[in-house]
Amino acid sequence: MDKIEKKDIKSMTLEEMTEEIKGLGDKGFRGKQIYQWIHQKLADSFDDMTNLSKGLREKLRENYELTSLKLLDVKVSAIDGTRKYLFGLKDGNVIESVWMQYKHGNSVCISSQVGCRMGCRFCASTLDGLARNLTPAEMLDQIYQIQKDTDQRVSNVVVMGSGEPMDNYLNLVRFIRLLGSENGLNISQRSITVSTCGLAPEIRKLAEEGLSVTLALSLHAPNDQVRKTLMPIAGKYSLKEVLSACSQYYEKTGRRLTFEYSLVKGVNDNKEEARELAHLIKHMHGHVNLIPVNPIKERDYVQSNQRSVAEFQKVLEKYGINATVRREMGRDINGACGQLRRSYLEEKEGGANESMCND
Repeated sequence: MDKIEKKDIKSMTLEEMTEEIKGLGDKGFRGKQIYQWIHQKLADSFDDMTNLSKGLREKLRENYELTSLKLLDVKVSAIDGTRKYLFGLKDGNVIESVWMQYKHGNSVCISSQVGCRMGCRFCASTLDGLARNLTPAEMLDQIYQIQKDTDQRVSNVVVMGSGEPMDNYLNLVRFIRLLGSENGLNISQRSITVSTCGLAPEIRKLAEEGLSVTLALSLHAPNDQVRKTLMPIAGKYSLKEVLSACSQYYEKTGRRLTFEYSLVKGVNDNKEEARELAHLIKHMHGHVNLIPVNPIKERDYVQSNQRSVAEFQKVLEKYGINATVRREMGRDINGACGQLRRSYLEEKEGGANESMCND
């Protein structure tokens, strides 16, 4: 007899959950109770839902899966208290998330995919390609588990960890709506940032969703020629096409854009490129985040020196563009996207090879 596939209850909206509970023969208001147990009280198990009858909890266990990530490792920075989390998924895959403390509140950077297929040359997330998309529940639970571990409220969420969020579009949009639900964590959409390497059609789609999240474009070069050497996606969507989609997003939402620019020594960090960048985005109502690239051992890119970064910023400001240099967080614990996951997989693979050699 075929095993019934359980439904993913944590990825459901309140309305969907209410209908499901009615379908089980119970009263609709139980749906709201369960929703709050999952998204406010952050229950990991149906057994935690003590105000539900034993019979209902049994039915929930039989019919639904309640996603709960397994904490495999957490590294805490001695420099700034940044916490880097490694989570295990039910299918054996691993993902990572980062918790950062700022004066304005606690931010969590989450992954949207296991791995990534975008191939950006300076990013560790993409080295092994894409394994699969994360469900809305798996995206949410990174935040829930971190909030429980730190015992502090998360006020800002950045979808900028491993993966390309727009490559997991439907799950991303559902995740945003669930995260902002008043019956859940109720994190304002204005406190959510979605980063993309530039999937123009999806940016246009997001503009029509009626959401108010901040869009961050991974720009990293002032022209297509340099951008193609860093980001394969630039071969599919030109800067003109991507920036046109970003303009549409701004026009529809009124949300100021953020341009992420990783500075790589001798590749995209000279004054001429700063001037070119200024001319490219001067009418875009945007803010530039300058990021000294995090070196990874699989690539030979080198971080720009402090002087080059300061000069690049000065040129942008001279042209009236607001630019800040991102403070490096968690540098001593491999804070960059994909680094902790990759070192964990290498260690695991090394251990497996060692045991094979010892057989």
